[in-house]
Amino acid sequence: MNQSKAHVYTLSAAELRELQLVLLDMLIELDRICRKNNIRYCLDGGTLLGAVRHKGFIPWDDDLDVVITREEYIKLRKACETDLDENKFFFQDQTTDSNYRWGYGRLRRKNSEFIRVGQEHMKMKTGIFLDIFPRDNVPDLKIIYFFHNLYCYILRKLLYSETGMFTGSNPMVRLCYRLLYIIPASYTFKKLDGLAARCNRKQRKRMRTLTFPMLLKRQFGYKREWFEETSEIMFEGQMFFCAKDYHGYLKDLYGDYMTPPPLEKRHWHPVSKFYLPKRKEEI
Repeated sequence: MNQSKAHVYTLSAAELRELQLVLLDMLIELDRICRKNNIRYCLDGGTLLGAVRHKGFIPWDDDLDVVITREEYIKLRKACETDLDENKFFFQDQTTDSNYRWGYGRLRRKNSEFIRVGQEHMKMKTGIFLDIFPRDNVPDLKIIYFFHNLYCYILRKLLYSETGMFTGSNPMVRLCYRLLYIIPASYTFKKLDGLAARCNRKQRKRMRTLTFPMLLKRQFGYKREWFEETSEIMFEGQMFFCAKDYHGYLKDLYGDYMTPPPLEKRHWHPVSKFYLPKRKEEI
């Protein structure tokens, strides 16, 4: 199946806002658990940008991201075993869902659906989700980082293979992903866990999410201080944690971040299946 041939549904403005409010409820739950267990996290990416520029969601945004150091991520995963409201939410990574193939965690909203185009065939548990990106140390020496980055790229492609073998740009690419898919995800996660352990033996100047692509201009990661020195910021009328130097972080991510992009560059994620909690009519 090619992504171009998949059914794509564009959410209405009302549906998008309802989705954002569900995501906000999920963020409030995450924040509650983190405050109870003294776990440090930060709003990330477009979520942080929305907090600064719009005091809430970017109007066309359909997801929500937080970032957390590996040490705090492990604490959060443990805290969710006892403190998460399991009537509404599910903490998802490879330790709680054997079919999950992304290298970071997600908080899922039960009794909901939000499947991105090209991922309809995946076996993992689904539902509206909040991304939780663990950050790990990266090598200081550029030559070592080159091989580190190459290893991360290979691990990421191994995990992505379940999607890539259907959505690859041409038959040869899809065949390559199909061959990569033969390697069990459990093996890849074992290698990923080993890499994370080695990366975090010593503190380094910069950090990254190991299985998330890095743009060339920031290929050596992000400043550690952006994830360890926090303050609070208003988002949709609630206070959440963010980088103390959010200006420096957002400038590194987006440049002139206070200027909204033109209409043609306001992107969202194509979705093929969607319903909100307690409203299960499939679209």
